[in-house]
Amino acid sequence: MGTEPEQSPSPDAVALAFRLALDAARAFVGATAPNPPVGCAILDASGNVLAVAAHQRAGTGHSEALAIAECRAKGLGRAIHTIVVTLEPCNHFGRTPPCSEAILSTTAKAVWIGVADPNPAVVGGGAERLRAAGLTVRSIGELDHGLAGSARRLIAPFAKRARTGLPWVTVKQAVDGSGSMIPPRGQKTFTSQDSLKLAHELRRRADAVLTGSGTILADAPEFTVRHVPDFVSRNRHLAVLDRRRRVSTDYFDAATARGFRVLFPHSLADALQQLGEVGALEVLVEAGPLLTESVLVSPFWDEHVRITTDEDGPDRVEVLSQPHSFSLTERT
Repeated sequence: MGTEPEQSPSPDAVALAFRLALDAARAFVGATAPNPPVGCAILDASGNVLAVAAHQRAGTGHSEALAIAECRAKGLGRAIHTIVVTLEPCNHFGRTPPCSEAILSTTAKAVWIGVADPNPAVVGGGAERLRAAGLTVRSIGELDHGLAGSARRLIAPFAKRARTGLPWVTVKQAVDGSGSMIPPRGQKTFTSQDSLKLAHELRRRADAVLTGSGTILADAPEFTVRHVPDFVSRNRHLAVLDRRRRVSTDYFDAATARGFRVLFPHSLADALQQLGEVGALEVLVEAGPLLTESVLVSPFWDEHVRITTDEDGPDRVEVLSQPHSFSLTERT
């Protein structure tokens, strides 16, 4: 009499778990630098979700360890069968122990990975460690649900910095129907409330804001996150291109009081180099027409969020990618 095949979660159950892991990680985009946002979901052999967790901040538990701890706290540790994670588990000691070892301390039989770790120093280590220990390691790309692309985009800023030393650059640009970025006299913006919310969502996910002296002299912007909830005790960098030192020290003192770490780079390239060195994963460019255009004609930007206000209808939002758009290859 033949042996019954071991029960495993169905592809649909794995795909659902991966979406839950993605959603969990997205909730902390902007809070984890210099680490990437990562989500994890754990299934039993029948495909039931036992736990979902995300890495929330550098120095705190990684998603896999948190999800495993949640299972054990519920008394479900022995039911762990499949671990679904948006990024290849780490296999090195940092501020926390290796996630690969945390997984191997469980009854897990299989691990599904969204994207391989892009860090050149640790390529393949986590997946190889798990395979060597007898676990089945598979890529979420095998399911063909577009989930691998979502996983790559989730960590694109981390991947770019890991491979180039430079942060991901998002350019936010608001224009009126004629293409002008200049608001009517007496106003600081001409966009809708929904667009303001989007702008503040972009600020929340950024580790730094890059601007020019002209923008500060014209509007004295605070660059704080106000239209959406921000992360608790979140400090960001403010890089100001002000070679002629036109901005008063009072403005910078006020920015420091708001929690910004102010940098005074000599150029756009210098700004990105400095921000990469301090661990910033994503930089949001919020500047006037001249600096915005200067960034957009350079090779440094990665994403361009263009908000166009039309008096006859809702604002139109376009998200454009740099032609050389940073990408990752499947390798799990």
